[in-house]
Amino acid sequence: MPELPEMEHYRSQLSPLLCGQRISGVAVNRPATINEDVEVFKDALIGRIILFVERRGKHLLFHLDDGHRLHLHLMLGGWLAYGEQGPKKDSHFQVILTFADGNSLYFGGLRLGYLHRITAKVAIEQMKELGPDPFDSRLTLEAFRKRVAGKKGKLKTTLADQRFLAGIGNCYSDEICFDAQIHPAAAVSSLDDTSVERIYHSIRKVLTEATQAGGYMEHPLTPDDTVTGGFNEQCKVYDRKGEPCFVCGTEIKFETLTGRKMFYCPTCQKED
Repeated sequence: MPELPEMEHYRSQLSPLLCGQRISGVAVNRPATINEDVEVFKDALIGRIILFVERRGKHLLFHLDDGHRLHLHLMLGGWLAYGEQGPKKDSHFQVILTFADGNSLYFGGLRLGYLHRITAKVAIEQMKELGPDPFDSRLTLEAFRKRVAGKKGKLKTTLADQRFLAGIGNCYSDEICFDAQIHPAAAVSSLDDTSVERIYHSIRKVLTEATQAGGYMEHPLTPDDTVTGGFNEQCKVYDRKGEPCFVCGTEIKFETLTGRKMFYCPTCQKED
């Protein structure tokens, strides 16, 4: 599932391509992906201009010149492509937006994901359910300590809780725990001040590095995109079951934790 780095990478790539562009065509190949009648959706979007692209956690909001937003959540397996022609047949994409300059934005893999046209009021209400963004300057170490205080449950589960912080999922919760050298199944209530501080700095460090590297998704946005997916080979533990730890050489272990995949190094991340 795309997480914060993947969606921030999309946002930074799409912003210069889409801002100021007028939508000239809309194709919907899977009506369940949108939240209203197909013809209503098309009529409402054609002629609209994208003002800017905003990210909240794992979500993208395309702000339109009529005050509405297109709310995108890729969920599991969703991805985007942009250009004059998609990398697959148009019928393989759930929604396609075409712009006045001849380029199109292709929404693929949205079997669970969605692209909804919503009002500003609805967008505000929906985003209120999310915790703070890890890159928000207001999320200081002291503010993070307050959010952790009194928390129950396991560290990985807490990090991946979108009400706690917006944007972290299976991959980066494991990578953050490894960087902080803390077992992902550690009880949050057992963490001392030093451990909490390590986690705080690891969140910023790992998410920044992953964003700059293009995240771990392997679908390039454009034909000449050589950045997207660059973090895939930089993952220290995620999806590396049985491979040697880059730090100590110990075999990376795989378990499940409350239904989530969990990868860790049993030597670097000892369970107390």
